[in-house]
Amino acid sequence: MTFLTYFLNGLQAGSIYALIALGYTMVYGIVKLINFAHGDVMMVGAYVALFSLTSFNLPLWATVLVTMLFTAVLGVVIERFAYKPLRKSARISALITAIGVSLLLQNLVMLIFSPNPLPFPDPLKAAPVFEIGGLKVSTLTVGTIVAAFILMAILTLFITKTRMGKAMRAVSEDTGAAILMGINVNTTISVTFAIGSALASFAAILYVLAYPQIQPYMGSMPGLKAFVAAVLGGIGIIPGAMVGGMVLGIAESLTKGYISSQFSDAVVFGILILVLLFKPSGLFGRNVREKV
Repeated sequence: MTFLTYFLNGLQAGSIYALIALGYTMVYGIVKLINFAHGDVMMVGAYVALFSLTSFNLPLWATVLVTMLFTAVLGVVIERFAYKPLRKSARISALITAIGVSLLLQNLVMLIFSPNPLPFPDPLKAAPVFEIGGLKVSTLTVGTIVAAFILMAILTLFITKTRMGKAMRAVSEDTGAAILMGINVNTTISVTFAIGSALASFAAILYVLAYPQIQPYMGSMPGLKAFVAAVLGGIGIIPGAMVGGMVLGIAESLTKGYISSQFSDAVVFGILILVLLFKPSGLFGRNVREKV
Protein backbone atom coordinates (compact mmCIF):
# COMPACT_ATOMS: atom_id res chain seq x y z
CA MET A 1 0.00 0.00 0.00
CA THR A 2 1.21 3.49 -0.80
CA PHE A 3 1.42 6.55 1.40
CA LEU A 4 -1.63 8.03 -0.34
CA THR A 5 -3.66 4.91 0.48
CA TYR A 6 -2.74 5.14 4.15
CA PHE A 7 -3.49 8.85 4.06
CA LEU A 8 -6.98 8.32 2.60
CA ASN A 9 -7.68 5.54 5.10
CA GLY A 10 -6.61 7.94 7.83
CA LEU A 11 -8.97 10.62 6.52
CA GLN A 12 -11.79 8.08 6.51
CA ALA A 13 -11.16 7.03 10.11
CA GLY A 14 -10.52 10.64 11.10
CA SER A 15 -13.86 11.71 9.63
CA ILE A 16 -15.63 9.20 11.87
CA TYR A 17 -13.68 10.37 14.94
CA ALA A 18 -14.45 13.97 14.03
CA LEU A 19 -18.21 13.38 13.85
CA ILE A 20 -18.17 11.73 17.26
CA ALA A 21 -15.87 14.43 18.64
CA LEU A 22 -18.35 17.13 17.62
CA GLY A 23 -20.76 15.75 20.21
CA TYR A 24 -18.12 15.92 22.94
CA THR A 25 -17.09 19.42 22.05
CA MET A 26 -20.65 20.80 21.67
CA VAL A 27 -21.76 19.45 25.05
CA TYR A 28 -18.59 20.65 26.76
CA GLY A 29 -18.93 24.07 25.17
CA ILE A 30 -22.45 24.44 26.61
CA VAL A 31 -22.43 22.71 30.03
CA LYS A 32 -18.70 22.06 30.63
CA LEU A 33 -19.39 18.33 30.88
CA ILE A 34 -17.44 15.46 29.32
CA ASN A 35 -20.18 13.05 28.24
CA PHE A 36 -18.32 9.75 28.44
CA ALA A 37 -21.52 7.92 27.51
CA HIS A 38 -21.26 9.47 24.04
CA GLY A 39 -19.43 6.48 22.55
CA ASP A 40 -22.20 4.20 23.80
CA VAL A 41 -24.83 6.39 22.16
CA MET A 42 -22.90 5.64 18.98
CA MET A 43 -23.11 1.92 19.81
CA VAL A 44 -26.90 2.13 20.27
CA GLY A 45 -27.09 3.86 16.90
CA ALA A 46 -25.28 0.92 15.29
CA TYR A 47 -27.85 -1.52 16.70
CA VAL A 48 -30.75 0.66 15.55
CA ALA A 49 -29.20 0.81 12.07
CA LEU A 50 -28.75 -2.97 11.99
CA PHE A 51 -32.37 -3.73 12.79
CA SER A 52 -33.64 -0.97 10.53
CA LEU A 53 -31.82 -2.63 7.63
CA THR A 54 -32.50 -6.28 8.48
CA SER A 55 -35.82 -6.41 10.34
CA PHE A 56 -37.64 -3.55 8.59
CA ASN A 57 -35.78 -3.72 5.26
CA LEU A 58 -35.38 0.04 5.12
CA PRO A 59 -33.09 1.54 2.45
CA LEU A 60 -29.83 3.00 3.64
CA TRP A 61 -31.01 6.63 3.47
CA ALA A 62 -34.10 5.84 5.57
CA THR A 63 -31.95 3.86 8.01
CA VAL A 64 -29.72 6.89 8.47
CA LEU A 65 -32.71 9.15 9.20
CA VAL A 66 -34.36 6.70 11.62
CA THR A 67 -31.09 6.07 13.45
CA MET A 68 -30.26 9.77 13.82
CA LEU A 69 -33.79 10.53 15.06
CA PHE A 70 -33.71 7.68 17.58
CA THR A 71 -30.34 8.67 19.04
CA ALA A 72 -31.31 12.36 19.09
CA VAL A 73 -34.26 11.44 21.33
CA LEU A 74 -31.99 9.18 23.39
CA GLY A 75 -29.53 12.06 23.88
CA VAL A 76 -32.32 14.33 25.13
CA VAL A 77 -33.58 11.63 27.53
CA ILE A 78 -30.08 11.08 28.92
CA GLU A 79 -29.58 14.81 29.41
CA ARG A 80 -32.96 15.38 31.08
CA PHE A 81 -32.86 12.46 33.49
CA ALA A 82 -29.14 11.91 34.14
CA TYR A 83 -27.29 15.19 33.64
CA LYS A 84 -29.80 17.97 34.24
CA PRO A 85 -30.08 17.30 38.02
CA LEU A 86 -26.28 17.52 38.28
CA ARG A 87 -25.60 20.78 36.43
CA LYS A 88 -24.79 22.65 39.63
CA SER A 89 -23.02 19.72 41.25
CA ALA A 90 -19.29 19.07 41.38
CA ARG A 91 -17.78 17.94 38.09
CA ILE A 92 -16.71 14.64 39.63
CA SER A 93 -20.39 13.81 40.26
CA ALA A 94 -21.24 14.48 36.62
CA LEU A 95 -18.26 12.37 35.50
CA ILE A 96 -19.34 9.43 37.66
CA THR A 97 -22.89 9.78 36.31
CA ALA A 98 -21.60 9.75 32.72
CA ILE A 99 -19.68 6.54 33.40
CA GLY A 100 -22.82 5.09 34.99
CA VAL A 101 -24.91 5.96 31.94
CA SER A 102 -22.27 4.34 29.74
CA LEU A 103 -22.39 1.10 31.72
CA LEU A 104 -26.19 1.20 31.76
CA LEU A 105 -26.40 1.45 27.98
CA GLN A 106 -23.88 -1.35 27.49
CA ASN A 107 -25.69 -3.71 29.86
CA LEU A 108 -29.13 -2.90 28.47
CA VAL A 109 -27.93 -3.76 24.98
CA MET A 110 -26.40 -7.00 26.25
CA LEU A 111 -29.68 -7.96 27.95
CA ILE A 112 -31.76 -7.16 24.88
CA PHE A 113 -29.49 -8.40 22.08
CA SER A 114 -26.92 -10.64 23.87
CA PRO A 115 -23.20 -9.86 24.19
CA ASN A 116 -22.28 -11.81 21.07
CA PRO A 117 -21.04 -9.86 18.05
CA LEU A 118 -23.52 -9.49 15.18
CA PRO A 119 -22.61 -9.11 11.50
CA PHE A 120 -23.63 -5.90 9.77
CA PRO A 121 -24.88 -6.08 6.16
CA ASP A 122 -23.11 -4.23 3.37
CA PRO A 123 -25.66 -2.18 1.39
CA LEU A 124 -22.80 -0.60 -0.57
CA LYS A 125 -21.28 -3.84 -1.89
CA ALA A 126 -22.42 -3.02 -5.41
CA ALA A 127 -21.16 0.56 -5.24
CA PRO A 128 -18.51 1.54 -7.79
CA VAL A 129 -14.82 1.86 -6.97
CA PHE A 130 -13.07 5.03 -8.11
CA GLU A 131 -9.64 4.82 -9.72
CA ILE A 132 -7.44 7.91 -9.52
CA GLY A 133 -3.99 7.63 -11.04
CA GLY A 134 -3.87 3.89 -10.46
CA LEU A 135 -5.15 4.27 -6.88
CA LYS A 136 -8.44 2.50 -6.16
CA VAL A 137 -10.71 4.31 -3.72
CA SER A 138 -13.99 2.85 -2.49
CA THR A 139 -17.27 4.72 -2.54
CA LEU A 140 -17.42 4.34 1.24
CA THR A 141 -14.08 6.10 1.72
CA VAL A 142 -15.05 9.01 -0.51
CA GLY A 143 -18.57 9.18 0.95
CA THR A 144 -17.30 9.17 4.54
CA ILE A 145 -14.88 12.04 3.98
CA VAL A 146 -17.33 14.11 1.93
CA ALA A 147 -20.21 13.50 4.37
CA ALA A 148 -18.07 14.58 7.33
CA PHE A 149 -17.16 17.90 5.68
CA ILE A 150 -20.74 18.51 4.56
CA LEU A 151 -22.11 17.90 8.05
CA MET A 152 -19.38 20.09 9.49
CA ALA A 153 -20.37 22.91 7.14
CA ILE A 154 -24.08 22.48 7.94
CA LEU A 155 -23.37 22.49 11.66
CA THR A 156 -21.22 25.62 11.34
CA LEU A 157 -23.98 27.41 9.45
CA PHE A 158 -26.51 26.27 12.05
CA ILE A 159 -24.39 27.59 14.91
CA THR A 160 -23.61 30.93 13.26
CA LYS A 161 -26.80 31.75 11.34
CA THR A 162 -29.82 30.28 13.15
CA ARG A 163 -31.61 31.56 16.23
CA MET A 164 -30.99 28.32 18.12
CA GLY A 165 -27.33 28.33 17.13
CA LYS A 166 -26.92 31.86 18.46
CA ALA A 167 -28.67 30.77 21.65
CA MET A 168 -26.13 27.94 22.00
CA ARG A 169 -23.27 30.40 21.65
CA ALA A 170 -24.84 32.71 24.20
CA VAL A 171 -25.33 29.92 26.74
CA SER A 172 -21.76 28.80 26.14
CA GLU A 173 -20.41 32.31 26.78
CA ASP A 174 -22.51 33.21 29.85
CA THR A 175 -25.46 31.13 31.03
CA GLY A 176 -26.66 33.78 33.46
CA ALA A 177 -26.70 36.52 30.84
CA ALA A 178 -28.43 34.16 28.39
CA ILE A 179 -31.24 33.60 30.90
CA LEU A 180 -31.65 37.36 31.36
CA MET A 181 -31.92 37.71 27.58
CA GLY A 182 -34.88 35.33 27.58
CA ILE A 183 -33.10 32.28 26.20
CA ASN A 184 -34.54 28.94 27.30
CA VAL A 185 -31.37 27.31 28.59
CA ASN A 186 -32.96 23.89 29.16
CA THR A 187 -34.20 23.68 25.58
CA THR A 188 -30.86 24.90 24.23
CA ILE A 189 -28.95 22.23 26.14
CA SER A 190 -31.40 19.52 25.04
CA VAL A 191 -30.98 20.52 21.39
CA THR A 192 -27.20 20.38 21.83
CA PHE A 193 -27.39 16.83 23.16
CA ALA A 194 -29.80 15.87 20.37
CA ILE A 195 -27.49 17.15 17.62
CA GLY A 196 -24.38 15.59 19.15
CA SER A 197 -26.11 12.22 19.56
CA ALA A 198 -27.47 12.30 16.00
CA LEU A 199 -23.98 12.98 14.64
CA ALA A 200 -22.60 10.09 16.72
CA SER A 201 -25.16 7.70 15.20
CA PHE A 202 -24.27 8.89 11.70
CA ALA A 203 -20.64 8.15 12.55
CA ALA A 204 -21.75 4.73 13.82
CA ILE A 205 -23.25 3.84 10.45
CA LEU A 206 -20.07 4.90 8.65
CA TYR A 207 -18.02 2.91 11.17
CA VAL A 208 -19.97 -0.35 10.82
CA LEU A 209 -20.01 -0.07 7.03
CA ALA A 210 -16.20 -0.01 7.21
CA TYR A 211 -15.93 -2.63 10.00
CA PRO A 212 -19.11 -4.72 9.57
CA GLN A 213 -19.59 -6.15 13.04
CA ILE A 214 -21.34 -4.74 16.10
CA GLN A 215 -21.21 -5.61 19.80
CA PRO A 216 -22.12 -3.83 23.07
CA TYR A 217 -18.61 -2.49 23.74
CA MET A 218 -17.92 -1.25 20.23
CA GLY A 219 -18.37 2.43 21.17
CA SER A 220 -15.73 2.51 23.90
CA MET A 221 -12.55 2.82 21.83
CA PRO A 222 -13.92 5.08 19.06
CA GLY A 223 -15.47 7.20 21.82
CA LEU A 224 -12.15 7.55 23.62
CA LYS A 225 -10.32 8.36 20.41
CA ALA A 226 -12.94 10.95 19.54
CA PHE A 227 -12.42 12.49 22.98
CA VAL A 228 -8.70 12.68 22.24
CA ALA A 229 -9.55 14.34 18.92
CA ALA A 230 -11.73 16.91 20.70
CA VAL A 231 -8.94 17.68 23.19
CA LEU A 232 -6.37 17.86 20.39
CA GLY A 233 -8.42 20.38 18.43
CA GLY A 234 -9.47 22.35 21.50
CA ILE A 235 -12.48 20.98 23.33
CA GLY A 236 -15.46 23.28 23.02
CA ILE A 237 -14.33 24.48 19.57
CA ILE A 238 -16.25 22.92 16.67
CA PRO A 239 -13.64 23.32 13.85
CA GLY A 240 -11.06 22.01 16.28
CA ALA A 241 -12.96 18.74 16.68
CA MET A 242 -12.90 18.26 12.92
CA VAL A 243 -9.19 19.00 12.56
CA GLY A 244 -8.36 16.92 15.64
CA GLY A 245 -10.23 13.93 14.25
CA MET A 246 -8.47 14.17 10.90
CA VAL A 247 -5.01 14.50 12.47
CA LEU A 248 -5.70 11.57 14.78
CA GLY A 249 -7.01 9.33 12.00
CA ILE A 250 -4.02 10.05 9.75
CA ALA A 251 -1.55 9.47 12.59
CA GLU A 252 -3.23 6.18 13.45
CA SER A 253 -3.29 4.97 9.83
CA LEU A 254 0.35 5.87 9.17
CA THR A 255 1.37 4.10 12.38
CA LYS A 256 -0.45 0.94 11.27
CA GLY A 257 1.12 1.17 7.81
CA TYR A 258 4.72 2.01 8.61
CA ILE A 259 5.28 0.82 12.19
CA SER A 260 2.75 -1.69 13.55
CA SER A 261 -0.97 -1.90 14.19
CA GLN A 262 -0.11 -2.88 17.76
CA PHE A 263 1.25 0.62 18.38
CA SER A 264 -1.64 2.58 16.81
CA ASP A 265 -3.59 3.01 20.06
CA ALA A 266 -0.39 3.92 21.91
CA VAL A 267 0.27 6.68 19.38
CA VAL A 268 -3.26 8.04 19.78
CA PHE A 269 -3.04 8.27 23.55
CA GLY A 270 0.56 9.46 23.32
CA ILE A 271 -0.75 12.42 21.32
CA LEU A 272 -3.20 13.12 24.16
CA ILE A 273 -0.36 13.16 26.69
CA LEU A 274 1.73 15.49 24.54
CA VAL A 275 -1.19 17.88 24.05
CA LEU A 276 -1.94 17.97 27.77
CA LEU A 277 1.74 18.59 28.53
CA PHE A 278 2.56 21.26 25.95
CA LYS A 279 -0.74 22.79 24.80
CA PRO A 280 -3.59 21.75 27.09
CA SER A 281 -5.96 24.18 25.39
CA GLY A 282 -5.59 22.27 22.09
CA LEU A 283 -4.64 23.42 18.60
CA PHE A 284 -7.44 25.99 18.32
CA GLY A 285 -7.97 26.65 22.02
CA ARG A 286 -6.74 29.52 24.10
CA ASN A 287 -5.90 29.69 27.75
CA VAL A 288 -8.55 31.50 29.75
CA ARG A 289 -7.88 32.69 33.26
CA GLU A 290 -10.62 32.05 35.76
CA LYS A 291 -11.15 34.27 38.79
CA VAL A 292 -11.43 32.44 42.08
